[in-house]
Amino acid sequence: MRRWIFLLVLACSSAVHAAPGSTPAEAQEPFQWTVNLRSQLAELGHNVAGQAHDVADRTSDLVTTAMGLLGVPYRRGGTSAETGFDCSGFVRSIYEQTRGLLLPRQASEQAASTEKIDKKDLQPGDLVFFNTMRRAFSHVGIYVGDGKFIHAPRTGAKVRVEDMQESYWQRRFNGARRVAGASPAEGAQAAQYALQPLAADTTAGPAAR
Repeated sequence: MRRWIFLLVLACSSAVHAAPGSTPAEAQEPFQWTVNLRSQLAELGHNVAGQAHDVADRTSDLVTTAMGLLGVPYRRGGTSAETGFDCSGFVRSIYEQTRGLLLPRQASEQAASTEKIDKKDLQPGDLVFFNTMRRAFSHVGIYVGDGKFIHAPRTGAKVRVEDMQESYWQRRFNGARRVAGASPAEGAQAAQYALQPLAADTTAGPAAR
């Protein structure tokens, strides 16, 4: 009996202390799974980083394009730099140029078709809305960072940057929205609005400076 116990212990010891470099298949599986997982996580991290850079690039391009239109005259119903812009026409043109997205024509429609976000979460490229005509979402601009936004203000004015901390805009702030990073095909769902007659935004109204 003791002899059999000794042989069993010896066999177990031999299995544990196998030749260097040889690992039982059962022991290799968890190790290989860990290696594969790390590889997949690294690839995922790389993809996420790439997407983040892509979003940042597109946002920078959007804001740069908008800032390049500083000084373009306000024009009721206007949708281009050649003819002038009203507020929603300005926003619509910038998003079409830089994202390939066709937003609705009127400011209120743009508010209804985009994602509501908190004011503290504003990022460059987001939309900011104001009540300048005694109705909600009657004016819209593009947030450019540092508490400022760019917009086409009113008749007689030009595309310019404003500080949201100024009392006029603080009192009239209506909300912030984010345009989803949709593909041009998804943006085309809003193309129905392009078939409607140009609905002008009187925007900031006579009280705006």
